[in-house]
Amino acid sequence: MIEVLSVENMRKSDAATILGGIPGRELMLRAGMAVYNSVDWKAPVAVVCGVGNNGGDGYVIAGLLKDNGIECTLVLTEERFSEDGKYYFDKCQEKGIPYRLIEETESLSGFNTIVDCILGTGFKGEASGNAKTAIEKINDAEAYVVSVDINSGLNGNSGMCGGVCVHSDLTVSVGSFKPGLFLNMAKDVMKEKINCDIGISPVDKPYHLIEKADIARYFGPRPNFSNKGTYGYTAIIGGSKKYSGALRLAAMANAAMRAGAGVVKAGVPASLYHDLLPLILESTLFPITDDDGEMVFVKEEIDSLISNVKTAAFGMGIGVSAETGKILEYLLENFSGTLIVDADGLTLLSKLDREKIRSKKCRLVLTPHIKEFERLSGHEKNEILEHSIDLACEYAVEIKAVVLLKGPSTIVTDGTNVDIVDAGCAGMATAGSGDVLSGILSATCAYIPDTLTAVAAGAFINGKSGEAAQKKVNSVSMIAGDTAAEIAGVISDFS
Repeated sequence: MIEVLSVENMRKSDAATILGGIPGRELMLRAGMAVYNSVDWKAPVAVVCGVGNNGGDGYVIAGLLKDNGIECTLVLTEERFSEDGKYYFDKCQEKGIPYRLIEETESLSGFNTIVDCILGTGFKGEASGNAKTAIEKINDAEAYVVSVDINSGLNGNSGMCGGVCVHSDLTVSVGSFKPGLFLNMAKDVMKEKINCDIGISPVDKPYHLIEKADIARYFGPRPNFSNKGTYGYTAIIGGSKKYSGALRLAAMANAAMRAGAGVVKAGVPASLYHDLLPLILESTLFPITDDDGEMVFVKEEIDSLISNVKTAAFGMGIGVSAETGKILEYLLENFSGTLIVDADGLTLLSKLDREKIRSKKCRLVLTPHIKEFERLSGHEKNEILEHSIDLACEYAVEIKAVVLLKGPSTIVTDGTNVDIVDAGCAGMATAGSGDVLSGILSATCAYIPDTLTAVAAGAFINGKSGEAAQKKVNSVSMIAGDTAAEIAGVISDFS
């Protein structure tokens, strides 16, 4: 796993490193050298510097460019410096590196490489004044753009941009990755990102970026001495007369089976049974009493459905009637396995008393997108976007569940640990994508012992399957079934 530090954790860790005997000036030198060594430089180079320590990194980079015979020019937003930044700016002047102010610069055209050192990871709000002007001129130039630590104008924790931010070809994170390099708008403003370690150890517990190596052992070749029961029976409970397609993607597109489930029992409204039967091959159809296409709670039927399953995924296209609400409440109170709640199930859950959710018998996994999380948590959209990780953790602790918060990158947390899954693509913004994810999770949660790991693994498989599908189709034409069709190929890559 790769460590990801919040902006506050990074600030505290940086301060602790300095207190431990490594001067800030030395850390600035390490940062500049790390960035310099990460780029295939094409002269001439413009290094655009702000007034803080991020600008100081730029002065180190400019000095190294000069030392190595690469033509460069400093462009300053203001002639104002941090203490360490001033030290390295003076070094640049000793080396004869030319500089000018952004307000005196008509454009940055003519430079082949531009380095963005304007605003650091601690920036919040909306860029203004000379910083905004500098960002706009960088974005207008036809050059290879390198952002240092984070793209100027992007929030280091949330990945949100209030106004303008730099669009980079490469972003070089320094010390540790920050959440804002992955969440929300980040993927749209940076083509590539890498991190450079400069010897700063985290003070507080870090978040973790999930890598293939972290979950590969769960998807390797299976032993011959095993059977379908080894990998778990799972129930997928959903569908209605109005939304039968959702269940087709979860069960009939074989998302759960392709993700490794031993047996899938698809609980569907009885009146849809004959329509769905030809579409289900490897899974087992389990009819549930319904009224005009919406399930009705019958205790004996639900008991039979969940009697031998390890996991149950509930809510995909099920509707939000009082009867489906009763089914959810019964599962919370009586199911002893892992219950994954998605879609309509989340709407039903948002209406329940939180104490009833906390006192559940099952292990609970919730998979909301932002709008669904608004209903669950009571927080507004903008607040969630700005504080995604904190609010997901807060809610997970309150209701004692694993929360998977969907977005361009996925947040998975049990309230104590946070995993970030940087897999997925724009083509997955289509109806049914969440249903495919629920099918995958119903499988991974059945045979991966740790629930948090199982959910993160499922999100990783789902995201990588989406990426593979988009390469074959395109982000406009892609449908959720395309993602489901790529699951087997993605898992093959683990072997």
